Amino acid sequence: MPTHDQPGSTLPRRQLGRALREAREGVGFTLEQAAREMEMSKTALIRLEKGHNEKVKLRDVEGFGRLYELDDADIEDLKDLAQQTATKSWWNETRRVFRGGFRTYLALESAASHLYFYQSSIIPGLLQSIDYARAIEKPYFSQDTPEAIERRIALRMRRSAILTRRNSPVSAEFLVHESALHTRVGSKSIMGAQLRHIADMSTLPNVVVRVLPFGAGFPGRWNPVLPYIILDFPRHSREYRDEPPVVYTETTTGSMFFESTSDVDIYREIHETLQSATLDEQRTRDLLRQVARRYDQ
Repeated sequence: MPTHDQPGSTLPRRQLGRALREAREGVGFTLEQAAREMEMSKTALIRLEKGHNEKVKLRDVEGFGRLYELDDADIEDLKDLAQQTATKSWWNETRRVFRGGFRTYLALESAASHLYFYQSSIIPGLLQSIDYARAIEKPYFSQDTPEAIERRIALRMRRSAILTRRNSPVSAEFLVHESALHTRVGSKSIMGAQLRHIADMSTLPNVVVRVLPFGAGFPGRWNPVLPYIILDFPRHSREYRDEPPVVYTETTTGSMFFESTSDVDIYREIHETLQSATLDEQRTRDLLRQVARRYDQ
């Protein structure tokens, strides 16, 4: 049985608790000090930080945010989490995808032990070269300043370090539809370099890349399949011990987390079905390099 989450504890609840604890520790407050300032018991604060409370008062979240010197945007993110504490399907609108929802995903991604990706139209972020990432970001966030775009690109590049870090690199399996190889992003030279980069990354012992070819059609009974990421967590991690698996998906208008056992099991079945129709690792590398050479011509 989980030692730090009560049965039924949800991802928003756990993430809210972690965020509040990190903010408290960031300003140097002990549990006793923070509880006293908020006029609540130490036990109540512990329950909040461990994600045990089914309902969280927004005024408490606001109060803790001010106490911990968080900015307004961070407090709004925490209040969004507080409003989602009772649900295991957590929806985030696109306008906040790079704040509350996506920031939560990034924390989970960096703590995961295994990641399982399916991407149907673009190269997954962890496999993107800096030039490919820049070619995607600039049109999509054309209203942002160049500095903001570069910060987002830098974040994407830092993310990929979880695959190459010396200590406990994440194991990742990427299933990529062949259409992503032929969908031109930026120049031909960017695409050629991108595909060679994927081929090189696929030689790492903890990285598997397999292409779902056009000829495979629509395997399985879930069609079409939208992009998803399945995240599994290590048993030995103090912070994420007993964290249940989570599925993260994105659509045109937003993103969603699924953590119920039935939902995760469905995505695992989908992944196995897609995987069975993909090219093996060597044939995938051969195809990547072959298409890269076409871009070079």
